[in-house]
Amino acid sequence: MRYAFILGVLCWLCTVAQAQVEPVNPVVEQQLENQAEADEAETEDDSYLQQLQQFGRRPLNLNTATESDLQPFRFLTDLQIQNFLKYRRLAGNLLSIFELQAVPAWDVETINRLRPYVQVGPAVGAVDDFFSRFSGGDHSLLMRVSQVLEKQRGYLPKNDTTGPNYLGGPQRLLFRYKYVYKNLLQFGVLGEKDPGEQFFKGAQRNGFDFYSLHLFARNLGKVKALALGDFTVNLGQGLLTYQSLAFRKSVDVMNIKRQTETFRPYNSPGEINFMRGAAITVGGQRLQLSVFGSSRRVSANAVVDSLNFEDFVSSLSTSGFHRTNAEVDDRYNITQNAVGGRLAYRSKGGLLLAANGIHYQLSKPLQRDDAPYNNFQFRGRQLTGISGEYAYTYRNLHVFGELAFNPGGGKAFLSGLMASLDPRVDLSLLVRSIDRDYHSINGNAFTESTQPINERGVYMGISVRPVRAIRLDAYADFYRFPWLRFRVDRPSSGKDFVTQLTWKPNKVVEVYTRLRHETKAINYSNTDLAYQLTEDVPRVNWRTQVSYKLSRSVTVRARTEMVWYDRGGQQAEEGFLLYADFFYKPMMKPLSLNARLQYFETDGYNSRLYAYENDVLYSFSIPPFADHGYRTYFNANYDFSKKLTAWFRIARTFYTNQSTVGSGNDEINGPGRTDYRLQFLFRF
Repeated sequence: MRYAFILGVLCWLCTVAQAQVEPVNPVVEQQLENQAEADEAETEDDSYLQQLQQFGRRPLNLNTATESDLQPFRFLTDLQIQNFLKYRRLAGNLLSIFELQAVPAWDVETINRLRPYVQVGPAVGAVDDFFSRFSGGDHSLLMRVSQVLEKQRGYLPKNDTTGPNYLGGPQRLLFRYKYVYKNLLQFGVLGEKDPGEQFFKGAQRNGFDFYSLHLFARNLGKVKALALGDFTVNLGQGLLTYQSLAFRKSVDVMNIKRQTETFRPYNSPGEINFMRGAAITVGGQRLQLSVFGSSRRVSANAVVDSLNFEDFVSSLSTSGFHRTNAEVDDRYNITQNAVGGRLAYRSKGGLLLAANGIHYQLSKPLQRDDAPYNNFQFRGRQLTGISGEYAYTYRNLHVFGELAFNPGGGKAFLSGLMASLDPRVDLSLLVRSIDRDYHSINGNAFTESTQPINERGVYMGISVRPVRAIRLDAYADFYRFPWLRFRVDRPSSGKDFVTQLTWKPNKVVEVYTRLRHETKAINYSNTDLAYQLTEDVPRVNWRTQVSYKLSRSVTVRARTEMVWYDRGGQQAEEGFLLYADFFYKPMMKPLSLNARLQYFETDGYNSRLYAYENDVLYSFSIPPFADHGYRTYFNANYDFSKKLTAWFRIARTFYTNQSTVGSGNDEINGPGRTDYRLQFLFRF
């Protein structure tokens, strides 16, 4: 470890000495890394990136933008949005985007992030705008193929008479057709096949394993939103349901509130978090009613109780994989129906009050195993959730919250505050209290756990900009779990502290260094005892990243990161990661390139590290790194014309201390893994 550390420091110093805008915003990278670490999986919801790309091509007019138009920009807080709308009501239409500097709680960094996606201009007539929806939009067709080049165990025959475990080929395939007119009309179809799944045969005789269709319209008179096909439902602060992409803790300490439209179109390759049916929002400026109905087949682990002659499921599948005979048997084997709605009132003074409700019904009962941590988990066929929410903005203060309950069951409460104490100081506070017997199927609140259940906590964040070039972001989160959890066989508590210092003296250089210290309980095995022991394990992480713009076309970046897991304890591990990035993106040229060379060294999986990787458009790559090895990738993007763009990516991980890579059906007989991705986007 000491030699790797010395090497990392030397390389980092060399990068700084040689030379310094960031190709991808580092805050968004960290949010995605934190999401992947918490879920132990990369998100497949690319709707956020799709919308940013669309706004980049068709900028939003700030003089006609509504609250729902601005909410997709996740770097805008509700405090900033409400202050902007109030400023526009008082001062009238903007003459220049630089007027945003006069809006309370807005800073230069926020304005610069928003500039590529907005414009200032006169309002368009409603009649002309309506008829333009059907002819003035953008058609696009995206096609993508990716594959691991090495042969994995799942594709190899077991013996001379038995075939491989995976029923299909190793390619991952995706196509997506979409028509979009501004933020007003959208429709399309998507098809996706995961590696190992069949294609036009077997269980997938119709081609792709997963299909998605959607039609979504906004602002049709009193009809504010209309969804047919696949869509997401987002109610309150995620205690009931929140199916769009939402981040948890990060150095963006003001991003603590769930804020997006109640209904959003869905056309991402993820097979889990969406509804299938119809939804509508009607009303005026003050009062709006939203209702929806959904019925879709979902995959679940089916169990046959031969003693009681009853079929049930032990869990709902969240992987989306249907590669083996066992996974195919569980494919779309139960029906999940859902109905619900929202009644919202907003006063002239900015007070929001809303009532939300949702009811699920499964075609087969859910019966989890008898592990103690499952004692209070949801069981049965039906689940109902009801909640009330509020939000209010007063000058530079914004408060919000939600109170939810299951009739006859548990309760959940979450409330937060965002305040701009000074043009250079922002403060956030959030408290949550969620019973151990509170249940939600698609809940996604601002909690430590991935699901809002069995948690109490207090989060405090602060952002300080003492001078133009320096920014200090920090948060502290204290939480406890009143009941047992998976791999934690006792009630437990934890704490999480993060401090990040960012230095950005100009448009060329950006440096940040971040220290994170988290302590939480976990089981560990002791061969001398017949039961699991549980202890509080600290994890310390220190990261430094430097970005330097050599010219208008070339940017270099380097990161060093170290982690200490249970330092001085019985499960002590250490980890280290170092990488260097190169970006080439000339102005007005069709070709852009980027590449990475990375070294990592950890003592085990507990000291793993995550690093966001640049990928083809709309694709995420955030792999975990453990053991010893190297990682490199190369991306190329070429615009053949205004209508055709292509991306190519190849990446390889090589382990210096292993003879195999992966496990189970994904195991590769060799020390390395190579994968490629090829993508085309046609616009017409």
